[in-house]
Amino acid sequence: MAHDIIIVGAGPAGLTASIYAARAGMDVVVLEKSMPGGYVALTDIIENYPGFPDGIKGIELAEKMKKQALRFEVDIVGTEVKKIEASPPTFQVQTSSQPYAAPAVIIATGTSPRKLLIPGEEELRGRGVSYCATCDGPLFKDRKVAVIGCGNSGLQEGHFLLNFAKDVVFVEYLTRITADKVLQNKFEHEDRARFILGAMLVSINGKDKVESITVKKRSDNSEETVAVDGVFIFVGTTPASECVQGIVELDKHGFVVTNQDLETSVKGLYAAGDIRAKHIRQVVTACGEGTEAAINAYHYVESLHV
Repeated sequence: MAHDIIIVGAGPAGLTASIYAARAGMDVVVLEKSMPGGYVALTDIIENYPGFPDGIKGIELAEKMKKQALRFEVDIVGTEVKKIEASPPTFQVQTSSQPYAAPAVIIATGTSPRKLLIPGEEELRGRGVSYCATCDGPLFKDRKVAVIGCGNSGLQEGHFLLNFAKDVVFVEYLTRITADKVLQNKFEHEDRARFILGAMLVSINGKDKVESITVKKRSDNSEETVAVDGVFIFVGTTPASECVQGIVELDKHGFVVTNQDLETSVKGLYAAGDIRAKHIRQVVTACGEGTEAAINAYHYVESLHV
């Protein structure tokens, strides 16, 4: 199916790009393998997105973005992109359903949760091991859970878990909590939260379900086994760049490299949002980059007709 612009990924960057491209008169299709909204839809509360002084639930913000895109008749297709082939002046996009073609493509595939690759993690995934507190938190009512990682995501999701869990134990490899101060303040008077800093998780234990975790103190290599019913892992993300590997320039971590116009090393192929090689990954920056990518892609497509 031929379009003007194909957008891969329906997170904040992809949906924003679709809105701008559609309003510019482009025939736009958005290809998304899961639910629109991306990681935002799995976040409990977002407090730093402008325009919502009291914060907004991630799923609600994602739904608003999707609804706005649909208002401009953006076609959002649930399918997984397998491969992108550049054959100027057209890109061929192979999906799990059917092929698509367009002179411009915007990659907005975002990231996925990084795994620890330790014993028990994969074996007990879905049986106590989770990467999404919003998805699985209600399953642990009145139980004890562990949160791995004390960055913004760890503390934010851990605070959400306290709505259900009896106790939450946090494990952080660094000797300090790196989350924003406003998030740290939420735990000042919370006696159901315990923090184990300067320690690494070495195993998740259990036969048919999570029963405990084993952590090793970095200071003296001593180990401690903590009984928990669930483990929520928030230790960073991995770029979802499989569909463009071998096609565009990636950095050493697998993120897509772009120029100031958000164009990749392949003309007509743009990238926006968390998939880009950059330092700051926030919802608001993803939206801004989606805007830039869409406008630049529009001008590129128009130039082909001059």
